[in-house]
Amino acid sequence: MLLKPETTPEELNSSSVLDEDILEERKERREARLGSEALKNPKDPVYPLVKEFADVVSKDPPSQLPPDRGVRHEIDLVPGTKYAKAGMVRESKSPHSSPTFCVRKLNGNWRLVHAYNKLNNATVSAQTPIPRKDMLLNNMAGCKLYSALDLVDGYYQILIRESDIPLTAVSTPSGMLWEWFVMPQGLSNAPATFNRLVTQLFRPLRACAQTYFNDIFVHSRAKDDKTAMEVHLGHLRRVLEVMRANKLYANIYKCAFASPEIKVLGCFVNNVGVRADPEKVKAVAAWPTPRSQKNLRKWLGLVNYLHKYSAGYAGLARPLSELLKKDSDWRWERQHQDAFESIKASLQQAPVLAVPDDPKPFSAVCDASDYAIGCALLQNDADGHERVISFQSRQLKAAERNYPVHDKELLAMKYALVKFRVHLLGSRPFVIYTDHTSLRTATNSPHLSQRMAR
Repeated sequence: MLLKPETTPEELNSSSVLDEDILEERKERREARLGSEALKNPKDPVYPLVKEFADVVSKDPPSQLPPDRGVRHEIDLVPGTKYAKAGMVRESKSPHSSPTFCVRKLNGNWRLVHAYNKLNNATVSAQTPIPRKDMLLNNMAGCKLYSALDLVDGYYQILIRESDIPLTAVSTPSGMLWEWFVMPQGLSNAPATFNRLVTQLFRPLRACAQTYFNDIFVHSRAKDDKTAMEVHLGHLRRVLEVMRANKLYANIYKCAFASPEIKVLGCFVNNVGVRADPEKVKAVAAWPTPRSQKNLRKWLGLVNYLHKYSAGYAGLARPLSELLKKDSDWRWERQHQDAFESIKASLQQAPVLAVPDDPKPFSAVCDASDYAIGCALLQNDADGHERVISFQSRQLKAAERNYPVHDKELLAMKYALVKFRVHLLGSRPFVIYTDHTSLRTATNSPHLSQRMAR
């Protein structure tokens, strides 16, 4: 276990994320950059900017009908008092009705949602692409300063198409029927509509601000003769100006400003790269030996989220996956306990994943075993040290297990090309490392099997 933050390439590629002193220090640094803390210190470089845009970043954003920004939520069919006062709902005589219920938020408050099951079943699904998490992280990692803005009531910032308002009618315990002027929680295409709005508004700032639904991440590094803080304040100002112009609001207590590290989509991003969330790793490490398929499935669900930090994860998890088959009897044996402990140990040494630098050449390492294939994407950093960008692996299908060794190795190579396609396609010439010599001459052989030819 490390007694200091990772600094050398060896430590970055095999990092301990559970050192309590280091984690506490990083937590304190992040908390010091929360929006509520920035307002307590007038000498903080972010203080004047946050005060200037207090109408945009505040605890209590105004309750009012949003402006028409050119993006309205549309429902294409297959061939509360607070919202009434704000003008977001009105009494309805619609022939449609959906039930209403509340779910508890993490902060203890309640979120109003509606069961639009029948309406969603009759709605044409939107084909709006969801932002790629890996590309978002790659764009952010390696910068010096970060800010995170959480948009308040994001769905209620989008108007409903006039002809679709009656379709949103909901019943309440008071016996009244209400319909929405703005996009409510529960509509199947609502996330796609909201993502389309924020993408459209912040597209001109994509070099310094990434959007993921209701989250906006601002990232900066020193440029020319300006410090990282000066550049970051300029980027942050541009984002806040867009929010003010379009009446989008952020919760000051969920924001972080000018932090050296922030949490993004379940991991932490800083100037060194992307690290696993230590709380998730702790949960994996502290999990007791599973006593049932249900308990094992829960644990594997948590571990699968962290698989890109573990080399050869699919091979390690194979004995455990066998226990989850429908026709499998539950019998926890030594091989299962060994696999359970091996995965824990692997994630407790999760590397800090490097940031891809597309102009530089990449390399990929591939390997195959009797039951799994795996690969790793690597690249040298500025000092010439090899760093891990990502691990990927999967178990072999029943038919694939019967392949000869050289076919399995070739399958692993193909798997690497598919998984890392976004980085390798169109890049400079790259190197693939495999431990099967015959593959070096496979493409020149006049006697390729049909499988290898494909």
